[in-house]
Amino acid sequence: METNQSELSQSQEPTLKEKTAKGLFWGGISTFVQQLIGMIFGIVIARILSPDDYGLVAMLAIFTAIANMIMDSGFSIALINREKIEHKDYNAVFWFNVFMGTGMYIILYFAAPFIAQFYNQPVLTNLSRIVFLSFVIAGSGIAHNAILLKKLMVKQRGITDMISVFFSGVVGLILALNGLAFWGLAIQQVSQTLMAVMLRWYFSQWKPAFKFDFSPLKEMFGFSIKLFITSFLSQITSNLFSTVIGKLYGATETGYYGQGFKWGGLGSYVIAGTINGIAQPVLVEAKKDIPRQLKIFRKMLRFGAFISFPALLGFAFVGREFILITVGEKWINSLIYMQLFCVWGICSSFLTLYSTLLFSHEKSTTYMIIMFVLLLTQLISLFICSSFGILVMVCVYVGLYLLSLLWWQYIANQLIGLTLKNVIKDIMPYIMTTIFSIGLTWLLSSRISNIYLKCTVKGLSMISIYCAVLWGFNSIIFKESLNYLKGRKI
Repeated sequence: METNQSELSQSQEPTLKEKTAKGLFWGGISTFVQQLIGMIFGIVIARILSPDDYGLVAMLAIFTAIANMIMDSGFSIALINREKIEHKDYNAVFWFNVFMGTGMYIILYFAAPFIAQFYNQPVLTNLSRIVFLSFVIAGSGIAHNAILLKKLMVKQRGITDMISVFFSGVVGLILALNGLAFWGLAIQQVSQTLMAVMLRWYFSQWKPAFKFDFSPLKEMFGFSIKLFITSFLSQITSNLFSTVIGKLYGATETGYYGQGFKWGGLGSYVIAGTINGIAQPVLVEAKKDIPRQLKIFRKMLRFGAFISFPALLGFAFVGREFILITVGEKWINSLIYMQLFCVWGICSSFLTLYSTLLFSHEKSTTYMIIMFVLLLTQLISLFICSSFGILVMVCVYVGLYLLSLLWWQYIANQLIGLTLKNVIKDIMPYIMTTIFSIGLTWLLSSRISNIYLKCTVKGLSMISIYCAVLWGFNSIIFKESLNYLKGRKI
């Protein structure tokens, strides 16, 4: 018996590594594929629709974000952080979300005319009532998603997301081709949520009981309420742009901003989906062994830098050609927003990783304080800069995100001994390699006038140079990734 226990103990580390590697692989594959599918459908639909169509739906983003956040209330993260979870815990969260989702829809259903009046867009009354249906649907799938996350069922989550994006893309395209314009965009959002919830039920194999016992929520309340407050303020701030722009600059400018944010955030979603789908449960599992957790965190930091810098800065580099080739010249005004949000995406992916570390140590109070200060400064800067134009507002917003990383780094140092020197050592090789690759690629492509050829040369050259440099300097992350792809055990 003692021998078996010893062997089990010794096998824990490799098992965690295997879980992490498998999670990163499936997280990366699924988020890349779903964003690729979304990109293809988005390109086709954007060529059919106008900036005004996207602008109308973007005006509702703040209400959607806040309602979704209120439904969850931080209980998903609280569930994942718990060492032992019973059926009643999931059941309580399930019914809480169902009731909250239904309640939010009823409130916003009757608030729809006031929303339309605020934007001076009468069509938003019925449009918002369609978009807000996703609240009721999403509420019935949050507990199931927490189960998939807790059990590290990354493959199943990936399949769910890929199918949902493809299904909703087909729905949106069919409706756009039939002239339904912004109505199609609204129905597309609802159909994606519906398919995702159905598949989460299928893969999790968990069914709620008709027993309304909310006592388990009391145990999670202290942790989750701080996340709820922080998420509430965060959603208001991050979605206030579309609200202010929609009010001050109209649907067209809101459409340009929304499209730029969509394309700029594309890469960060891929990276966040790759890393953060696995980061929290893995860091929670290692939280009692600080040196081990530090090692895991630094490896995730390096992996994030390895993919985020070339992906996002590279995407910004080919942004002009990408927009002209895909969605057309009518969207060229969204280019600068896309490029700025590529930079924001890098900051956001690191910030999310740092916040996951805090969650693993149940430091929700610290997280709330940091985010409150950040969001307050962003809110103040937004109103100060609103008279100077959209570009200034976005530049300041991104700049504040960059500065906030220093505070996150300080907290990480206090928790696990992660020094700034460690961080610079981990990410600097990938920053310098990316800059070198972009610079050399610019020289190679600067005299090419054909946008199709230029985009192809830029993309292939940068990838080739980046990989060649990392191979030449014997990058461990790069070679580990290649080795895993060659001999992976899925």
